[in-house]
Amino acid sequence: MALISQGEVDLSQYHDNQVLSLNEELIMVNEDDVPQPVVASKKQAHLMQYLNNGGLPHRAFSVLLFNSKGQLLLQQRSDDKITFARNWANSCCSHPWSSPEEMEPHNQLGVKRAAIRRLKHELNIEGLCEDDLTCVGRILYKASSDGLWGEYEVDYILIAQKDIAVGRNPEEVADIAWVSRNEIQSFLKDKATKAEPTSPWFKLLVEHSLDRWWEAIEQGNLTNVIDLNIRRWT
Repeated sequence: MALISQGEVDLSQYHDNQVLSLNEELIMVNEDDVPQPVVASKKQAHLMQYLNNGGLPHRAFSVLLFNSKGQLLLQQRSDDKITFARNWANSCCSHPWSSPEEMEPHNQLGVKRAAIRRLKHELNIEGLCEDDLTCVGRILYKASSDGLWGEYEVDYILIAQKDIAVGRNPEEVADIAWVSRNEIQSFLKDKATKAEPTSPWFKLLVEHSLDRWWEAIEQGNLTNVIDLNIRRWT
């Protein structure tokens, strides 16, 4: 595979572990989620200079973890995050690596493996397996964080419902909250008044699809809302 060249950016202001993670190689895709014969680092794939000059989207995932009470786990991204710091988002959001294990397309196993890896890293969650995660859809979106960094992703939406112990890696997560269906709107509005905005991808999910998925969780018929066609919200 060809390697996309790195952009020159001063990284001295960022936390060491966050800078180290910028070396991770992501799965570059086209807007139809077809892997492309190029490799880009996490750094390159998130630079707006690249994204605004014909750059490719990359594959990502967003986990929605519910408990048996029907509450959704939200996380606030830490101050150390390079993109969308202190934004409130869904339970866990990240990227599969460009590796055979995390590129496995069958039953979305690759992104599910990546999600399990990140749930452990960010939230100390153990005991979830691939079968606990249901992929209910994919979205394509693009968003700028601060003019320098941004996102351009084909994002797999993974849902799980399980009572499980949750911790917090402070380098990744500033805060967590379990929120009910009738609290979600007021919770996010209240946080926004405190300079704690909602991440752009989670805002799109809340506006377009979250309530329908939440209803399916409450009714126990999640399979009825699976739609793997890519929703294009760019």
